[in-house]
Amino acid sequence: MANIAFITGAASGIGLATAQRLHQRGWKLGLADWDIERLQQVSDNWDKQRVQCYQLDVRDAQQVTQVLNAFAQQHDGRLHLLFNSAGILQIDAFADISAERHQQIIDINVMGTIHCCQAAFPYLKQTDFAQVINMSSASATYGIPNMAVYSASKFAVQGLTEALSIEWQPFAIRVTDIMPPFVNTTMLTEQKNTPAILQRMGTHISAEQVADSVMAQLEIPRLHRTVGWRFTLTHRLSDWLPRFVTGWSIRWLNRPL
Repeated sequence: MANIAFITGAASGIGLATAQRLHQRGWKLGLADWDIERLQQVSDNWDKQRVQCYQLDVRDAQQVTQVLNAFAQQHDGRLHLLFNSAGILQIDAFADISAERHQQIIDINVMGTIHCCQAAFPYLKQTDFAQVINMSSASATYGIPNMAVYSASKFAVQGLTEALSIEWQPFAIRVTDIMPPFVNTTMLTEQKNTPAILQRMGTHISAEQVADSVMAQLEIPRLHRTVGWRFTLTHRLSDWLPRFVTGWSIRWLNRPL
């Protein structure tokens, strides 16, 4: 019997790369994105018997519930994986980003993840070996200048992951997250501003590499799985070093070019 996954933000980037991996492995997929035309286009040649596409705004709790209910009910109420990949980013000075845009980042990155977890819970808890994988970020290690609210949103996702990993343990639901550094996707490459820290660190991680980490998470779950050897080493050092050292490192990387 095939495994069943629901993926948000599936029309591009990490969500799409992960959907491709799972499709190749024979999973049944519910793919969701606000851009339904692009989603249908990128999955056009996939097995229609195993793939269903949904237009979804993760900010809308009622719509999230309706879509997840519709998908799960077609699979006997089972759901092996919820992958919360939907997210947005704006790189700019904090004061130059509108309050509405700050709110949108929080609503999609944080509330969208919360809405999906709430809607998926009834189906996850009645499925053996169920798992939630959230998209956190290296930006949840220490706040990144010019990405302040994005960093805050990923700190929130990390905290949610940690809490639910304990709270949902009695239901045998594993809750984990993925922490990549800057990833070479359109979400990043289409940004108008490139801060010094990004120019120095570069974008050496691809969406496919992150998808590989998601596959590894399915096999050997870790609470927080880092991506790439450079960030993995940095993250492990940050666990041992005083926090002011991490802050100093971020300041040094962000110094004027």
